[in-house]
Amino acid sequence: MPIASLNGIQLSYDITGSGPLVLLVMGSGSPGRVWRTYQVPALVKAGFSVATVDNRGIAPSSESAAGITMTQLVGDTAALIEHLGAPAHVVGTSMGSRIVAELALARPELLRRAVMFAATARPHPVTSTLSKGEQALFDKGIQLPPEYAAAVKAMINLSPHTLADPAKAQEWLDIFEFTSGKGTPGTRAQAGMDRSQDRRQAYRGISVPSLVVGFTDDQMVPPRFCREVAEAIPTATYTEIERCGHYGYLERPDEVNRVLIEFLTAAH
Repeated sequence: MPIASLNGIQLSYDITGSGPLVLLVMGSGSPGRVWRTYQVPALVKAGFSVATVDNRGIAPSSESAAGITMTQLVGDTAALIEHLGAPAHVVGTSMGSRIVAELALARPELLRRAVMFAATARPHPVTSTLSKGEQALFDKGIQLPPEYAAAVKAMINLSPHTLADPAKAQEWLDIFEFTSGKGTPGTRAQAGMDRSQDRRQAYRGISVPSLVVGFTDDQMVPPRFCREVAEAIPTATYTEIERCGHYGYLERPDEVNRVLIEFLTAAH
C-alpha cells in the first residue's frame, strides 16, 4: 500500500479500479482493508475507482499515540482526497461516518456525495461507557481471554439473526478470536477522542447530497441515532437495512452494496 506524507503525518492508503473516485473511511480501531472483502469489489465492478485508508492511529499510518482529534482526522481525509484528485464520493461507517459528516460541513467542495453507515451526531451513554472501559483495560495492561473477547464482540456488533445460525456464529467467533488483542497506542488514541459534543444543529449546514444508512439490530448505534443525522442534514435521505447489526456492511453486504451503488449512480 502506498504511504503519503499528508497533513503532517504518514497516511497509508490503497486504490484500485478506474472511474469516479470513491473513498471508504473505516470506523474506530479498524484498518481500511476491512472494506476490501465486499465493498471494494462491488464498487470497482460498478465502474468506480475505490480508495481505502488506514486512518490516523492505525499502522502503518502514523499512530499519533499522544492523542487524536476529529479535526485531525477530517484534515487527513481532505488531504488524501486532494492528493488522489478531488472531488470524491466519500463513504464512512461509525467513526468514519462522523469524519464524513464533518468533512461535508468543513470542505463541501471536496465531495460529490456523502454516505454514512451507523452514523450518530451525539454521544450515547452506553457506548461512551463501553469505550471508557476498553480504554481502562488498555491503560491497566489487562488483556481479556480471546474467547471471551470474541463472544462479547459478537454480541455487541452482530445481529441476533446472524448469531441464530450456529455455523455462522462460530465463523464470526473464529474471526474475532483470531484478530483479538490488546490494541495499540494508536487505537487507544482513537478510542480516547472527545465525542462529547452534540452536532445535530451543526449538521443543518451540510449541503452535500447525503445518504444515511441505519442497521435495524445495531446496538452500538441504534437506528434512531442515524435517523437524527438524516433529519438534521437538509440534503439527506435515510435508509434502514434489516437483520444486521453494527457490522451490517459485512453481515448483509449485497443489500448494503445495492443501496450504496444506487445512491452513487443516481442522476443528480
